[in-house]
Amino acid sequence: MARRRVIIIGAAGRDFHNFNTRYRDDDTVEVVAFTAEQIPGIEDRVYPASLAGPLYPDGIPVYSEEDLPRLIDELEVDECAFSYSDISYNHVMGVAAIVQAAGASFTLLGPADTMVKSTKPVISVCAVRTGSGKSQTSRAVVEKLMAKGLRVVAIRHPMPYGDLAAQKVQRFAAIEDLAKHDCTIEEMEEYEPHIVRGNVIYAGADYEAIIRAAENDPDGCDVIVWDGGNNDFSFYHADLAITVVDPHRPGHELSYYPGEVSLRMADVVVINKIDSADLAGIETVRESIAKVNPDATVIDAASTLRLQDPSIVAGKRVLAVEDGPTLTHGGMKIGAGVVAAKKYGASEFVDPRPYLVGRLQETFDIYPEIGTILPAMGYGEEQLHDLETTINATDCDAVVIGTPIDLGRIVKIDKPHTRVFYDLQEIGEPTLDAVLGEFVTTQDLA
Repeated sequence: MARRRVIIIGAAGRDFHNFNTRYRDDDTVEVVAFTAEQIPGIEDRVYPASLAGPLYPDGIPVYSEEDLPRLIDELEVDECAFSYSDISYNHVMGVAAIVQAAGASFTLLGPADTMVKSTKPVISVCAVRTGSGKSQTSRAVVEKLMAKGLRVVAIRHPMPYGDLAAQKVQRFAAIEDLAKHDCTIEEMEEYEPHIVRGNVIYAGADYEAIIRAAENDPDGCDVIVWDGGNNDFSFYHADLAITVVDPHRPGHELSYYPGEVSLRMADVVVINKIDSADLAGIETVRESIAKVNPDATVIDAASTLRLQDPSIVAGKRVLAVEDGPTLTHGGMKIGAGVVAAKKYGASEFVDPRPYLVGRLQETFDIYPEIGTILPAMGYGEEQLHDLETTINATDCDAVVIGTPIDLGRIVKIDKPHTRVFYDLQEIGEPTLDAVLGEFVTTQDLA
């Protein structure tokens, strides 16, 4: 009997996980290719045989998604499995139309096919859109669990943009591990905040192997926190599911894939940024939660911002450098850097577009709606060089860094610069403390 021929449509993350959990050991299916989108430079490589398993002795090639119609025809494909996230429903169905017009079926794999069960209690923290405040919520959850004396291991949604075989299982317990694993800026933004708080974080390419390593971490493990990204739903069965929604983008919680899935599956929904969102947006989000998940516990929260040195921006012409994915496929118009610089009296924001070089110009060509903010794109040495050159060429008095890491440690900035710090502040009741206290009791972790 001929094996069913499948292409997995992805962006170096969910796609590899879907292959590993659903297709890798299924001898009735042959995955003939991956396609790649969203992240620059991740096509034209091979998912290695060491990860792909015995059914794939030559590995599996990765192509650009723009080649999808041709690949379906030339590779005689029966089915395409859409496997990346933070995508509008309109975009998802647009890809479905391309696939079906080429003659193949279109598949969205769900939790039953892709979630891995852990031997440890798991808390998942997800979000309905990139840039909602998921990371600060994850950090708050970890801090509160550690304050209860628990040994917490975090696992981050994948970002395997380099040597996939070498990235099978990655453990980060010290800042030096970031260089050891040749991390991009996007990876550092997610791993470093955990490291400096004293907990271990894992990531990589094979999430079954990763969770088994985390369960047996040499420093011990009482509970695992899934630090989800890109508005994806969890790779693991969660004993407590938390989802963050963003009233700055009201309605997106019901119009982006798979953000709505995460919202519907949540035990707890955190409405973040209440301090800076307008009332209409907050009310829209509340109505959405009541409509699709009325039994969820709803926690109100603010994203509190502070500058390391406010004097650097007060009265100055400022260049705002923000988290890259939040501005690009996240679609945000402003970030923490802009909000903090306004709060502390910046006189104006300098447009970086006249000073763009290299791959950054491509980023603005693809995402022209970014406007007058500079995204911290750093998926490789070339992009890091372009970012550093653009920052230093921009005619401004000061730079405000809205990324979750100290960008000044990664690139050399030749003008005054300061960082933004942001944390989750709960407002009123219920609280995360109460929710986590019940979780600790229920899971017999006290």
